[in-house]
Amino acid sequence: MRNFTLFLVILSSIFLLGHTDHYKNYTRMEMEIFKDGEKIGESIFTFKKENDKFIVKNTTNLKVKLLGVTVFSLNSEGIEEYIGDQLISFKSETFQNDKKKYVELNFDEKKGKFLVKGSSFNGEAEKENIIGNWWNHRVLQTETQISPLSGSVKKQNIEFLGKEKIQLYEKEYNVEHFRLFSTEPNLPEDKKLNFEIWYDKKQALIVKVSYNRLGIWEYRMKTIQ
Repeated sequence: MRNFTLFLVILSSIFLLGHTDHYKNYTRMEMEIFKDGEKIGESIFTFKKENDKFIVKNTTNLKVKLLGVTVFSLNSEGIEEYIGDQLISFKSETFQNDKKKYVELNFDEKKGKFLVKGSSFNGEAEKENIIGNWWNHRVLQTETQISPLSGSVKKQNIEFLGKEKIQLYEKEYNVEHFRLFSTEPNLPEDKKLNFEIWYDKKQALIVKVSYNRLGIWEYRMKTIQ
């Protein structure tokens, strides 16, 4: 807990604006997905203002082949809706190796909590939770996140690893490097969070994510418009 509190202090100057304000001038973000250095798919986010709502749509598609045979595939669509900085609804449908996963989430103003119906969790969740999508830099602020695929609620911690310069698609970024990891020791290994995240403070954008699960997986921001 002490480490997490320390990083809230470090990050406080980054998040002076409401987090949706950081994206009001963007319409589209494209991240390419790699496994062991080979491109296997993409994750595309679109941003839209509609009256008093801020709407984020995501489409993610990836396919891993071995000797020409598909051994893993994922196709997912999701939509987040905010009023101000408050998430008010989220809905997603995912097919992972043809197995359906889903989330239906709504914010109950009277209870001040999320009502979640998901393929892995049904119940209430605290309003401090965020949807764990990589467009949202608040993933570096929160102690819990909700899976955008199944609705499960996972506790997390953040470790600051240092400042770096990285190059993506012939563009150089000055970034802050973090590790995000689960704090629940009894979770199965394949359910634990264990990500490295490279954050561009100037643009308030996550530009790269990496994790190790039967190989090295990476999400790399290719374009932001």
